[in-house]
Amino acid sequence: MTAVTTLDSSAAWASATRMVAANRDLLMAIAGVFFVLPGLASAVFVPLPAMTPEMNEAQVLACMQDYYASSLPVLLLLSLFPMAGMLTMLVAMLDTARPTVAQAIRHSIRALPSYFAAQLLIALAILPVSMALASVLALLLPDRLAVSVALGLLLYPIMRTMLVGPVVAGTGVRNPVAAIRESVRLTRRNAGRILLFIGLAAFVFLVVYGLVMMFVGVVLVLMFKGEPQRLLGEGVAGVLLAIAYTYFVAMLAAIYSQLASDPAGPADR
Repeated sequence: MTAVTTLDSSAAWASATRMVAANRDLLMAIAGVFFVLPGLASAVFVPLPAMTPEMNEAQVLACMQDYYASSLPVLLLLSLFPMAGMLTMLVAMLDTARPTVAQAIRHSIRALPSYFAAQLLIALAILPVSMALASVLALLLPDRLAVSVALGLLLYPIMRTMLVGPVVAGTGVRNPVAAIRESVRLTRRNAGRILLFIGLAAFVFLVVYGLVMMFVGVVLVLMFKGEPQRLLGEGVAGVLLAIAYTYFVAMLAAIYSQLASDPAGPADR
């Protein structure tokens, strides 16, 4: 029987922070290009619709449906940038040859179709199951509680497939099914530990993010009005989210490095 590696969260966090520190300049450039700029472009060209507290649930739902119906092509295009950015960061962190930004981007572009296909397969497998589960639970529980329970149960398959990105970027696997299988293999008996590790980090970030944005919001209200205030707020939020996403990717790289049966070699060139 194959031995199962147990995730050490403390070691994984230490490894993640070392990866960020060792590649700080490279990661800053990648985060700016793939996370901050697309976020600002989204805020300028496809801003979220204005909603008021007076709107009921049906009006909010109709408003969001109209928004996604009109903006979906642009949003899908912009969503490819964070995917490519994540893969570029993973290449930079997992490739011991220390690639340049251009080299890491080239590797990530080659890996992007496989990663996108893997995520599409995961979504196609999970969403029908979650909808069916929510429908069954709705017969026994209130609708909102049924949806909440169904979404909570989805965390398990999400954790099991969390390492698809590192597998694709770190080993050069281009078969999306093989990448999913490898992620499932690596995360065996570690889904709960991964969830706890990432969940605690997300909680800390949300607290810090809320406090910073509260302070920034007060400053912006006092100094700016109208569109400049909104865009500056979006810019600050984008920078904070880019920092958080950088550490999230580093955590994925650290988890992968720890759970992989063989050390991750340089990314496939």
